[in-house]
Amino acid sequence: MSFVRTYTKPKVFGLITLAALVLGALLGFIAKNSNVSWLAETLDTIGTVFTNLLQVTVIPLVFTAIVVGVNSLRSLGGPHTAARLGGKTLLWFATTSLIAVLIGIMIGLIARPGTGVQVTPSQATVDRLSQRAQGDWWTFIKDLVPDNFIAAFSEGDVLQVVFLALLIATATYALGDRAKPFVAFNQSVFDVIQKVLGWIIRLAPLGVLGLIGHAFATYGNQFIKPLFSLIWTVYLGAALILFVVYPLLLKFVGKVSPLKFFAKAWTALEFAFVSRSSGATLPLSRQTAVNLGVDRGYAGFAVPLGTTTKMDGCAALYPALATIFIANIFGVQLSFVQYLGIVLVAVFGALATAGTTGWFTMLTLTLSAIDLPAEVIATGIAIVFAIDPILDMIRTATNVAGQITVPVLVARSEGLLDDEVLSAPSAPPLLEPEKEPAKV
Repeated sequence: MSFVRTYTKPKVFGLITLAALVLGALLGFIAKNSNVSWLAETLDTIGTVFTNLLQVTVIPLVFTAIVVGVNSLRSLGGPHTAARLGGKTLLWFATTSLIAVLIGIMIGLIARPGTGVQVTPSQATVDRLSQRAQGDWWTFIKDLVPDNFIAAFSEGDVLQVVFLALLIATATYALGDRAKPFVAFNQSVFDVIQKVLGWIIRLAPLGVLGLIGHAFATYGNQFIKPLFSLIWTVYLGAALILFVVYPLLLKFVGKVSPLKFFAKAWTALEFAFVSRSSGATLPLSRQTAVNLGVDRGYAGFAVPLGTTTKMDGCAALYPALATIFIANIFGVQLSFVQYLGIVLVAVFGALATAGTTGWFTMLTLTLSAIDLPAEVIATGIAIVFAIDPILDMIRTATNVAGQITVPVLVARSEGLLDDEVLSAPSAPPLLEPEKEPAKV
C-alpha cells in the first residue's frame, strides 16, 4: 500500500492531525516562554501559507458551486419544486439557528461568563479593530450589490459573490439549454478547484501545526486564564449542538443514525476545525451530504447555500455568549428586550456572516442591535479577539455540521434521501484519489 493511501486513511489522517495539534501547541508554548523568535516566525509562516492556500479557493468554489447547484435542481422538477426545496432549506436554517442562539443564552445566564474578569486590551488592538467594517443592517443592504462585477471577486467579498452567483444562477436556470455551455464551464472550474483543494487538504496536519503554534506563541496563557470562562462556555454550547441537537434531529426527523452521520461527516468536521473555513470545507461538506444519501442535485444547491448563510456557531451561539461575556465584564445588566434582540439578530442576520470575517460582523451587529455603548463594543471586541483562533475552530466545525445536517433533513422530507447510499460504506471525501471528478 502506497504512503499516500495509508496517510489518507481516516484514522491515520485523524491521528496525524491530532498529533500536529498537540505538537503545534507545544512548539508555540516553547517559542513564547523561551522567546525563540525564529520558531514563532516559522510557525506563523506555515499557518499563513496554509490559510492563504485555502482562501484562494473560496471565491471560485462558492460562485461555481452555487451556479451549478441551482441548475442541478432542474432534474428534481420545475420552478415550483425548486422554490419549495429552497423554502424548506431556509426554514430549517432559521430553526436550527434559533435553537443554537437559545442554547447560547441559556448557558450564558447559568454560567455568567465574564463575571469578575478584568482584562485591558492594548490600545493598538482597539484602534485596529475599530477601523474594520462593523456589522449593521444598512451597511449589509448597501454592500450587498457590488460596484462592478470584477470588484466583488478581486476584493474577495464573499457576500457580493454569493449575490452575483444567485442572480446569475437564476438567469441560467431560466435560459435553460441556451445557458448549458456556461453551466458546463462552471462545472469544470469547480472540478479543477476541488482537485486542487484535495491536495491542500493533505497538508492539513502541517497547517494546523502552524496555526495552533502561532496562536500559542502570540497569546500564550491568555488562552486559558482570564478568558477561560468564554472558551469553555463556547465549547460546551458547540458540543450540545453538535452531539445533542443535530443527532436528535437526524434521528427523529431525518430517520438517520447519528453514528452513521458522524462516521461519514467526521473528515469534513475535522478539516473545518483545523482550517477554520466553511468555504474551504465546501467540497467535503457537499460530498459528505451525497455520501449520506442526499440527492446529488439538491446537495449541490443546499450545501453551497448553507456554506454562506448557515452558521450556527459563528452567527448564533457565539454572538450570544460573547455578548453576554462582554456585558458581564463591564457590569451591564441585559434586559429581556436585549436578549430578544440577540435572538432576532441570530435568526435573521445569518447572511451578514458570509466571508472569513463572519464572526466579527455578526458580533458587532449583535452588540449594536442591543444598543451597548460604543466604548464597550470596541473594548469588548478587542478582548475576545485575543482568543478568536481557538474559538473559531469549534465554531466552524459547528457551522459545517449544520450545513450537512439540514440537507439531510430536507431530503428525507422530500423523498430525496437514498437509504441504500446512506448504508453503504464510502471513502472520506477528497482524500482518496478519484478516477473521475464528482459532479455537483
